[in-house]
Amino acid sequence: QVQLVESGGGLVQPGGSMRLSCVLSGSIFSIYAMGWYRQAPGKQRESVARIYSIGNTNYEDSVKGRFTISRDNAKNAVYLQMNSLKSEDTAVYYCNADLWVRAGERLTNYWGQGTQVTVSS
Repeated sequence: QVQLVESGGGLVQPGGSMRLSCVLSGSIFSIYAMGWYRQAPGKQRESVARIYSIGNTNYEDSVKGRFTISRDNAKNAVYLQMNSLKSEDTAVYYCNADLWVRAGERLTNYWGQGTQVTVSS
């Protein structure tokens, strides 16, 4: 069974930094992309950052220059380094993966359970 488990959330002051981690467990064939989404109270879930198997990345405009996504293919893990955090970054952050469980099957999307990030003084 494929699972994504996030860690690293919590409370941080404005201007501070935090690193989120997500590890994929379970037997899979290959990963197409992994990424991070977030959902603030009363708002829709939005994509924050995404990294593809070939290494290219994309970011939501408001986090460009502050957040960095990285990936450890050997560990099936993805990380989000968040710097210069702002109160508007407060949200539940979800790990996401598009992958093939078995060769020849369709691409399947998986979500983690989410981790709360609160930016407040």
